[in-house]
Amino acid sequence: MAKDYYNILGVAKEATKDDIKKAFRRLAHKYHPDKKDGDEQKFKEVNEAYQILSDDKKRMEYDSYGQVFGNGAGPGGAGGFDFSGFQGAAGFEDFDLGDIFSEFFGGAGGRSRARRGRDISIDLELPFEEAIFGTNRKILLAKATTCSKCNGNGAKPGTAMKQCSTCNGKGKVHETKRSFFGTFTSAVECRTCLGTGETPEERCDTCKGIGVLKKQEEIEIKVPAGIKNGEMIRLSGAGEAIARGVAGDLYVKIHVEAHPVFKREGNDLVMDLNIKLSDALLGGVYTIASLDGKIKLTIPRGASFGEVLRIKNKGVPIDERRRGDLLVKLNIKIPAKLSKKSEKLIEALKEEGV
Repeated sequence: MAKDYYNILGVAKEATKDDIKKAFRRLAHKYHPDKKDGDEQKFKEVNEAYQILSDDKKRMEYDSYGQVFGNGAGPGGAGGFDFSGFQGAAGFEDFDLGDIFSEFFGGAGGRSRARRGRDISIDLELPFEEAIFGTNRKILLAKATTCSKCNGNGAKPGTAMKQCSTCNGKGKVHETKRSFFGTFTSAVECRTCLGTGETPEERCDTCKGIGVLKKQEEIEIKVPAGIKNGEMIRLSGAGEAIARGVAGDLYVKIHVEAHPVFKREGNDLVMDLNIKLSDALLGGVYTIASLDGKIKLTIPRGASFGEVLRIKNKGVPIDERRRGDLLVKLNIKIPAKLSKKSEKLIEALKEEGV
């Protein structure tokens, strides 16, 4: 019959990781074998339940199938270890068995993780126009890069790889560690071959057999049209390279410079246009400078202050066929001084009720 790990820890199925950890620490302290009223069997059951429910993958398998496949915890907790030799039960709440086991067994279930280089983050400033229409930028970045001479394997070109003498080609060696649980032996990645099981017969002269070296690399960044201020571009594999592993990623944060005329509102561009009072009354034609070049804009008769005129498909590109619009907000310029002739004309308009 499958064990009810939630019932063992005394938590609901909707319990958070924090709830599970708190329940585990409380019960482990209560049932620890070194305590007067301790219970070794219950202590092991509590630990087994915690090892399953604190791991997202194992918990998902348990919730779906009622058991954990592959490297799930077996009888007696994680590997059935004997905890009877543990001293200092009074301070047990300060320790996390999940962290301890991951240290000895390389993470969940003892699986070795692929070596991965460090991610890099940089900032890139763009003029407003380039952010709207997209652009390509090339930058020089000093970072750890895969050696181009040996293609990262560390061997001198034309020479072969040989079996690692340290791990005998297995890629792992056994390492013994001491802890408050006792002495443990675990398989760890071989530091000589970095887990590959092979070493070069002759080392590459350029990288000295490491497979990577520090140098400046030119990287092309393709900035898509319509990118917004603060958005991030991710270039997979363009980060720091690492020997016998996968390079990290490069993250480029975009900073768009402000434009003196245009502002962006979604996929539309917005601008202000000052027009004369007479053109607001009688209409007129203005030549305005858009991001696509000069455009003639017709002001309709009777235009009002703050009215917005829409010029279609002159805004931010949405895809290859569609664009937003250019919105022109009208500001009617009132003259500070009037000539005598203008005053007479205005008086006449006033008499007409205009």
